[in-house]
This record gives sequence, C-alpha cells and structure tokens, in this order.
Amino acid sequence: QVQLVESGGDLGQAGGSLKLSCTASGSVFSLSTMGWFRQAPGKQRELVATITRSSTTNYADSVKGRFTISRDNAKNTVYLQMNTLKPEDTAVYYCNLRFGAKIVWGQGTQVTVSS
Repeated sequence: QVQLVESGGDLGQAGGSLKLSCTASGSVFSLSTMGWFRQAPGKQRELVATITRSSTTNYADSVKGRFTISRDNAKNTVYLQMNTLKPEDTAVYYCNLRFGAKIVWGQGTQVTVSS
C-alpha cells in the first residue's frame, strides 16, 4: 500500500521561499508521475506542478518561473521549491502519485504567505 507524507509547510513572507517534500512508501515511486496540487479556502483543488518518471515537468501558469518540482528516486521523495512567494500561494498543498490506475494523495501541508 502506497502512502505519501508531506512536510515543509509553514508561514512564509511575500517574496520569500519555502520547500515542500513528499516521501512515498512502497516500491512504485520511480515508475510514477508525481504531482503537487493546492487548495485554497473556498476554491477547488488545482494543479501546481507534475514530474513524470523521466523527469519531464509541467507547471501551472501561475507558478511558472517561481516554483520548481524535482524528484529523488533514491529517497522516494518529490520536492517543490517555491520562490518569490505571493499571498495568493496560500493554500493546503497536496502531494499526488499516479501509477497506472492507482492514484494516491497525501494528507496535505499548509502554506501561508503573509504580505
């Protein structure tokens, strides 16, 4: 059974940086597409970034040039480096794993950006 555990959520300042981590249990991590999603209060969950098993990345327009997704298959971990934070980045950030028909979500980590 695959489980995802996120960490790194915190209170940050506008213009600052935070780095999120998500570590997966099990043996399918290196074969999976990993993603970060976020959900702000009163809004739908939205895609932030994804990285495929071959490390091809994709970003939402709102974070392009500011956020970087990366993965370390040896550590079963995916990262989200968030730079030049904006108050509108405030949300619960969720890690996501996709392997075939299997989709797994983490429990979420809160990021709050003050102006």
